[in-house]
Amino acid sequence: MIESVPPTLDFLVPGPLRQRTGGYLYDARMVDGLRRLGWDVRVHNLEGTFPDGDYHARDALAGALSSLPAGARVVLDGLSMGGIPDPLRMHAGRLGMLALVHHPLADESGLDAARRARLRTSERDALAQCKGVIVTSAFTAERLTTYAVPAARIRTVLPGTDPAPLAEGPGPGEPPALLCVGTVIPRKGHDVLIDALARIRALPWTCVCAGSLDRDPDHARMVIERAARAKLAERVRFLGECDPDRLDALYHRSSLFVLASRYEGYGMAFAEALMRGLPVIGTTGGAIPGTV
Repeated sequence: MIESVPPTLDFLVPGPLRQRTGGYLYDARMVDGLRRLGWDVRVHNLEGTFPDGDYHARDALAGALSSLPAGARVVLDGLSMGGIPDPLRMHAGRLGMLALVHHPLADESGLDAARRARLRTSERDALAQCKGVIVTSAFTAERLTTYAVPAARIRTVLPGTDPAPLAEGPGPGEPPALLCVGTVIPRKGHDVLIDALARIRALPWTCVCAGSLDRDPDHARMVIERAARAKLAERVRFLGECDPDRLDALYHRSSLFVLASRYEGYGMAFAEALMRGLPVIGTTGGAIPGTV
């Protein structure tokens, strides 16, 4: 009997795959799902600074692509390739490369004009080397048409959510409990949230912010200091990155979900909150209205 050979896929991602952000969780679920379907998925964790691409990042991306045999199927997380198009150009003719774009790099908040223009140009070049692009929302699919990616080469695969019990909220007599889930970086708008909460200081409420404080430490420090200056330090707690069990418990004991993102390519935290029956307060940044 001839044994069938499982289909193979090489998945390139910056750093460890098991990072607790919406983008990395999406990537990990894709890998796990394909493996359950019988695929041989090989994850390449790239070292270096992304997306701009320092020497280590360029060397890691070029080395990973060079190590693959001709005809290999490759998925590259957009963070790993959008700022470094040259290695992709070298291998476009021999590898079947797909880009996985959570949102265009130039749409990140806090970029100066020169860096924004540089990332837009480099990502457009990188995407041109790929046979197709996977995105997580119709909004991002539309955005990529401005990067000269033909609509026929784009596929939208929504993240989806796991079933979850409806939130119970805080205990009897306790004030409304607000929950914000998102990495503390400029795009997530924690500074906007603090300013808004300061305006309703006289009302009873508590707020918990769950999300990494390490990806932009200077910004995280500024947000925490902003809360202290607004005399909200005892009412707004910053927990840092939370494991799944603790995050589930936070959702379960909350009254509503709030996230003041300036931009989202999908907004997985909004979908998680809605799955638990929580009302949400957000902005209209990027794909948020479509997701909600």
